[in-house]
Amino acid sequence: AAGMFLRLLSDIQWRAAHPKWRRMTSSQRSTSTTPEPHPVSLPAQAQVVICGGGIMGTSVAYHLSKMGWKDIVLLEQGRLAAGTTRFCAGIVSTARPVSIELKMAHYSNKLYQQLEQETGVQTGYMKTGSISLAQTQDRLISLKRIASSLNVMGIPCEIISPKKVVQLHPLINIHDLVGAMYVPEDALVSSANVSLALATAASRNGVQIHERTSVSHVTVQKGRVTGVETDRGRIQCEYFVNCAGQWAYELGHSGEEPVHIPLHACEHFYLLTHPLKEPLSSSLPTVVDPDGRIYIRNWQGGILSGGFEKNPKPLFTEGRNQLEIQNLQEDWDHFGPLLSALLRRMPGLETLQIMQLVNCPESFTPDMRCIMGESPTARGYFVLAGMNSAGISYGGGAGKYLAEWMVNGYPSENVWPLDLKRFGTLQSSRTFLRHRVMEVMPLMCDLKVPRWDFQTGRQLRTSPLYDRLDAQGARWMEKHGFERVKYFVPPGKDLLDLDHSKTFYKPDWFDIVGSEVKCCKEAVCVIDMSSFTKFEISSTGDQALESLQYLFSNDLDVPVGHVVHTGMLNEKGGYENDCSIARLSKRSFFMISPTDQQVHCWAWLKKHLPDDSNLIMEDVTWKYTALNLIGPRAVDVLSELSYAPMTAEHFPSLFCKEMSVGYANGIRVMSITHTGEPGFVLYIPIEYALHVYNEVMNMGQKYGIRNAGYYALRSLRIEKFFAFWGQDLDAFTTPMECGREFQVKLEKGMQFLGQEALLEQKQNGVYKRFTMFILEDHDTDMDLWPWWGEPIFRNGRYVGKTTSSAYSYTLERHVCLGFVHHFDEKTGEELVVTTDFINQGEYEIDIAGQRFQAKAKLYPFSSLFTQRRRKDEVELSGYQRE
Repeated sequence: AAGMFLRLLSDIQWRAAHPKWRRMTSSQRSTSTTPEPHPVSLPAQAQVVICGGGIMGTSVAYHLSKMGWKDIVLLEQGRLAAGTTRFCAGIVSTARPVSIELKMAHYSNKLYQQLEQETGVQTGYMKTGSISLAQTQDRLISLKRIASSLNVMGIPCEIISPKKVVQLHPLINIHDLVGAMYVPEDALVSSANVSLALATAASRNGVQIHERTSVSHVTVQKGRVTGVETDRGRIQCEYFVNCAGQWAYELGHSGEEPVHIPLHACEHFYLLTHPLKEPLSSSLPTVVDPDGRIYIRNWQGGILSGGFEKNPKPLFTEGRNQLEIQNLQEDWDHFGPLLSALLRRMPGLETLQIMQLVNCPESFTPDMRCIMGESPTARGYFVLAGMNSAGISYGGGAGKYLAEWMVNGYPSENVWPLDLKRFGTLQSSRTFLRHRVMEVMPLMCDLKVPRWDFQTGRQLRTSPLYDRLDAQGARWMEKHGFERVKYFVPPGKDLLDLDHSKTFYKPDWFDIVGSEVKCCKEAVCVIDMSSFTKFEISSTGDQALESLQYLFSNDLDVPVGHVVHTGMLNEKGGYENDCSIARLSKRSFFMISPTDQQVHCWAWLKKHLPDDSNLIMEDVTWKYTALNLIGPRAVDVLSELSYAPMTAEHFPSLFCKEMSVGYANGIRVMSITHTGEPGFVLYIPIEYALHVYNEVMNMGQKYGIRNAGYYALRSLRIEKFFAFWGQDLDAFTTPMECGREFQVKLEKGMQFLGQEALLEQKQNGVYKRFTMFILEDHDTDMDLWPWWGEPIFRNGRYVGKTTSSAYSYTLERHVCLGFVHHFDEKTGEELVVTTDFINQGEYEIDIAGQRFQAKAKLYPFSSLFTQRRRKDEVELSGYQRE
């Protein structure tokens, strides 16, 4: 059997490379469940314990030992590389749409290339290249967008014609293709052997590896990891790394303090054939046919082909699993559609003899991105799991970033899209995970146009106004499990058409959002923004103020009732959070953060706030419904509802006051809209939400009030050059780099986290600069739209990428926001970015390989603010993430 062949091959390679291994562990490698003797006892303590001997666990051990940490124990419940890693298809592909995943795969490829030379273990590395096929124009556009990203990273890549496909791979049927993408440096490896090579190098560096040792649970005291209980005794440790693959979920839940790791296994099938009459060349490129849902690689002169079917089979929902993954049942009926797709793509295989249909579990996550990082509830508990069938591609890079995170306190790249803290406990329901992975697995191949939404696991967190808004034509998207309105479909519009309008071009909601934006500028709109994260922090004395002054970059010692916009920075001056804080009383603060900050921000504050019983922090997100009233007539609506003057003299900008609205008391009203437009946000205790909303809509009718959604908000904030956290701002972006110096208390002689880094930037200059681009020769109706992640060129040279973009209905142009770098033309070294450097360049934005001229600006158009309520609202209004 092929599985046995792979297993024997790995064992032979491993023994050859590391003869003393047999003496350290068991002398025979049977699949029997009979316990085998353990000649070497476990150490009583270690700095790090890693659970899992697959590609992830061995990669973390390898990189930690490379960085100088030696006191490491790796535990594997079965044998090294005997889980998903052993049955992995071994395709190393860099063609990834998410930037951080692309970087991980690129690093992995380079690492595996030299691993055999470093360790003496044959890894089967073969640079074959890969061809991604496109059967439709939309698919080709998506490949062109990926190709643009690969090219600016220096990874060779080209869009090729169907004729070129046949030249590279003569067996491919090209009759239905419109083009393809060729990445010549993609590779094949033996996944199990790569894992064994990493283990060999780690072992030589002092890492202790123990097979047939099961972890029962991790002990946590006072929020910190203290040790690991195994079936062979306890190990005291400071750090624990959960690399348990499909068992990571169960292991996370095994302790008294659960660590939620949302992943779920599905069966994954691939076919192995005997060699062809003329055996395939080992250098033949791997073929990915996403429209056919299959991948094809050469294997021993024959074919290995698998795919991602439309009707996947989740398994182990109840937690049952096998110690080592034995080959699950063949299911030819289930594999039938993928086999048909393979024969359509390679008709010459009709007579080929099949060796085996391999079926093994792969773990998938709720958003198709892997999970890494430190637990928000247990310090020192790190996770690396949920690879969504790309474990070998990500293994090297993911292990490197996690090792950096553990040793330095942060990785060398922005890994927020992969951070465990992007999820909350709500994504850990087994029912949710089972249903979501049944959607996720087909999505691996589905065409993902901009702003697509998951369909499963919806209506989980909703505002009290959900049914009211839904009845008025709301179209929904989801953020951190919270339902939020995109836009409202007017009566008479074809809802079905709008729901299925998926395109890289001008979308069908264009005019709808335009009318909502117009209403925001001329009358008044209501946007339900209840999903924003809301914390209250208070103390018996001055502890709250003193602690927050150190953790936030702006001065919070303001009069009661004032709102401060501020960053929560790390030691490097980067944004861990970007929020608005209202001072409710001398000793009480109300903090509003982006929706997906709920877990991350709580963990950051818990980590840095003093352990003081007089200091109280409460998550009040669920207690308040937030209504954003945007527009010049918002002041009239609120004045009439509260019988209180709301003009600038009585209600200054960035002010917060508890008021009555209609019959409801205790409404927190803030003069801030997160868009630069005039207006207010009402934080309403949820029991009053429906009443206040009805009152606002009834009173607002004479002022032309209407509902609006987040797409309108996005257009408004981008044309005003407002940065949002998670898209434009991240842990590697400082206030100095995005024109936020005025929100930093550098001149006030107060110490705060990140201060030294900002002082250094102030003195030496910045190496990137947040810039606004207006597309000049772009036809909104006919040309491809920019969405995010498009390369920016200055005088024909690559200088950065866009971070967000939107159509400005006011300027009647597309606006892109992004960071400009200055790379030395000869050395590639990063140089300081000056105002002159920005202003003196000629810019282009690359959209799927086509470049459009753009005008760069470091400040927003002043004409956009002519209807503003007051000047300082423009400068200081909130910039949170949508």
